[in-house]
Amino acid sequence: MSKLPAVLANLPFPVIASPLFIISNPKLVIEQCKAGVVGCMPALNARPAEQLEEWLIEITETLAAYNAAHPDAPAAPFAINQIVHKSNDRLIHDMAMCVKYKVPIIITSLGAREEINQAAHSYGGVVLHDIINNKFAHKAIEKGADGLIAVATGAGGHAGVKSPFALIQEIREWFDGPVALSGSIATGDAVLAAQAMGADFAYIGSAFIATHEARAAEDYKQAIVDGNSDDIVYSNLFTGVHGNYLAPSIRKAGLDPDNLPISDPSTMNFGGDAKKAWKDIWGCGQGIGAVHAVVSTAELVAKLKREYAAAKARLSL
Repeated sequence: MSKLPAVLANLPFPVIASPLFIISNPKLVIEQCKAGVVGCMPALNARPAEQLEEWLIEITETLAAYNAAHPDAPAAPFAINQIVHKSNDRLIHDMAMCVKYKVPIIITSLGAREEINQAAHSYGGVVLHDIINNKFAHKAIEKGADGLIAVATGAGGHAGVKSPFALIQEIREWFDGPVALSGSIATGDAVLAAQAMGADFAYIGSAFIATHEARAAEDYKQAIVDGNSDDIVYSNLFTGVHGNYLAPSIRKAGLDPDNLPISDPSTMNFGGDAKKAWKDIWGCGQGIGAVHAVVSTAELVAKLKREYAAAKARLSL
């Protein structure tokens, strides 16, 4: 059994919603939490920077009111994603806001910094760091992260190339803390499979893009409904870091998804120009073949729960 911090020990459903750059917003996060999964958004989605405090007030006050009205079935906690890469000149400001409002879970990406972990720990927050291999997993824990998000092949946006079986196996040889698995998870069956191989939680992103609450273009949502794994392209052209993207959006931008140039990693940028780089290129994972309609967040999570229960029932036969 994994050693889970209190904030993660009794989740209504073993799912953490991944932060969707540009797309996640307070409305989506709140509905995710109410439905029983950890809701999450990138701090950088709040623009200008001052908007982050407004959003944190909205989320914390709304969830507090919901919990007061539903003491027997409170919402799941929420998380804020911090991009730790050096190009993020808002990191210190945004982390200060997280400390001020005692964000329960901080998810860090693209770099591990001890002072960020210490800031979260100063008020009792928990830090999960996303990694693409066992080497980075060791570094994250050494620098004070409490848990890991194993980003395996097929995950939307920035993703690794490791099989989830290999990645979880290697991590579990030495780490008994909280681990979430990311990569093509869009059904309740896959949530249970993630747990079966050793993860505590499934980390789901792309399926939430095709929800009413997501701040994504309708064409983007429909492309997910219409698409499958054959429509996903793995490239580092758009940010300098390899990730998975929807081929239709690449074609619409005037590029050939089958012949994309390779980017210089030194061009990686997650600061003020990042939103422009991602505006017309749609990140997405390989699991979208399971998405057949644009639905509410509550409907999506209810579907995942039904599938999860059915999968467990099948195994008990």
